[in-house]
Amino acid sequence: MLGAMKLILRWFLLAAALLLVAHLYPGVQVASFASALVAALVLGLLNTLVRPLLVLLTLPVTLVTLGLFLFAINAAMFWSAAKLLSGLNVTSFGAALIGSLLYSLCGMVIDVAIERLFGRNDFSAGR
Repeated sequence: MLGAMKLILRWFLLAAALLLVAHLYPGVQVASFASALVAALVLGLLNTLVRPLLVLLTLPVTLVTLGLFLFAINAAMFWSAAKLLSGLNVTSFGAALIGSLLYSLCGMVIDVAIERLFGRNDFSAGR
C-alpha cells in the first residue's frame, strides 16, 4: 500500500514539476494540470520502455562523448512525448534539451524528498 502511495505521489509531483518547467522556460508549454499528469505518465513510460534500448544502441557514441550523448537521448524522449501529446508543446529540439534538463533536476529533487519522507525501501523496516 505504501509503495502505491509513493508512486502516485511521485507522479503528481512530476506533473507539478512539468508545470514548473513550462513556467520557467518559454520553449515548453503545458495546457493544464491534467495534461501535465498525462505527459508525466507518458514520459515515465518512454523512459522505462524506450530509453534503455536507445542507450544500448547508442553505447559507442555515448562512450566517445563521455556520456554527453545521454543528454540528447533525454531530450529525444522529452520531444517524443511532446509529439505524442496535444497538451504538451515543445518548440524545438533545443527547447526539449533545456526542458529535459530542468525536468530531470526537478525529478532528482522529488526522488530525494520522497526517499527522506518514506525511506529508501518499504520492506527494510521489518528486518
